[in-house]
Amino acid sequence: MEKTAPTPEQLRRRSLQSGTIGAIVEWYEYTIYGTAAALVFGSLFFPNLSSGVGQIVSLASFGVGFLARPLGAVVAGHLGDRIGRKSTLILTFSVMTVATAAIGLMPTYAQIGVAAPLLLCVLRLAQGFAVGGEWGGAAIIAVENAPRRRRGYFGSWPQIGVSAGLLLGTAAVSLSAWLSGDSFETWGWRLPFLLAIVLAVVGLVIRLRATESPAFLAEKAKMDAEMEQRKAPAVVLFREHKRSLLIAIFGRFAEAGNYYLFTTFILSYVTTTLGAPRSYGLTASMIGAAANIALIPAFGALSDRIGRPKTFLIGAGIIVVTTWPVFALVQTGELWAITLGVVIFMALGHAMVYAPLPALYCEMFPTAVRYSGISIGYQMASILLASFAPALAAAMVLWTDGSLWAVIVFAIACTLVAIVAISFAPDRRHLELDEIDVTTLPGEHPAASLREAS
Repeated sequence: MEKTAPTPEQLRRRSLQSGTIGAIVEWYEYTIYGTAAALVFGSLFFPNLSSGVGQIVSLASFGVGFLARPLGAVVAGHLGDRIGRKSTLILTFSVMTVATAAIGLMPTYAQIGVAAPLLLCVLRLAQGFAVGGEWGGAAIIAVENAPRRRRGYFGSWPQIGVSAGLLLGTAAVSLSAWLSGDSFETWGWRLPFLLAIVLAVVGLVIRLRATESPAFLAEKAKMDAEMEQRKAPAVVLFREHKRSLLIAIFGRFAEAGNYYLFTTFILSYVTTTLGAPRSYGLTASMIGAAANIALIPAFGALSDRIGRPKTFLIGAGIIVVTTWPVFALVQTGELWAITLGVVIFMALGHAMVYAPLPALYCEMFPTAVRYSGISIGYQMASILLASFAPALAAAMVLWTDGSLWAVIVFAIACTLVAIVAISFAPDRRHLELDEIDVTTLPGEHPAASLREAS
């Protein structure tokens, strides 16, 4: 019996599943590293340092992965714009999984000495390289396959990958800690990393079923028919779309570093500075992540109604006015207060600025450089701000003798930068993607130059 071709609705659903499930698995893998860095890596891989300095260095190893993100964004952006979104996403997914499984199997400092932290950093760089190309591809494959009136909603689904990965990763660490008990620092911490292998099989099967977006296929067919040798997408991007790129970079300042302050750093602060049980930070992270997952699609749909920039700016305003109260709640050391503080940030501020980003960024760049544009813009913000935010916050706390005022000022200042940047972003929710290809921001070159021969 001959198989029937999938309907357009089925193709959209597969693309949405590919972007969402793949993002969940990759961010699960990324989360368990951050959690392990906050809880046990200081003693396992940097035992010769004092507890406070060892904690900072351990969190800095978390930031090392961000150094490779821009390179991953450039490579994946080039491949995604030239070869295809689907193939590139499979590549980033595979690299991430191999690196994560290897971390779960590697020896510690007590076994191989200084080679252990060096190897850990190498594997962390591989993780960062993979994530550098993941977000852009997941966002694009969802948005480019979406109906015009629902691009914000479709694009918001891969955004739940971060919090779903946080929820799943934190739950895996909590379960491993419970199962291993006093042996968590010996072998229990390895279990979440090895579980990534099972999750990766599921994610890979789903990703293989996805298809390239109509927008990309049309662009590729056009270029193939013209037998045209284009300049590298990154070259065109930096030359002709600088304004859009700057908006993409600085627009992320509201959530890039703040997300890790309110998750990774708070987990470390609660256990090391406040002396609260490890379960307090883990519980707050899981509940906050669940609230984030529930509201991101709702705010994505809201951006389809009132516009991406307006949705973002409302969320950024919420972050500004709630940062001090949230940290005040955390500083009480009470479980209910820590949880409430994390939920306020994750469910309101972060969810509202994060949900519209995929559609907003996709609508700023032409199809021929879209993967490069949103990947490089997104990951440049990561290395500028998010990379060492937890370690920087830990250093601020050490410098201020346990006070959080410097961290609060830092979080608010970063959010204000994002508000200024997104104030210049266009609202293009009423345009088709092919219309965006011939629409540029004031001061930028016309998109026709994308087809300039080398």
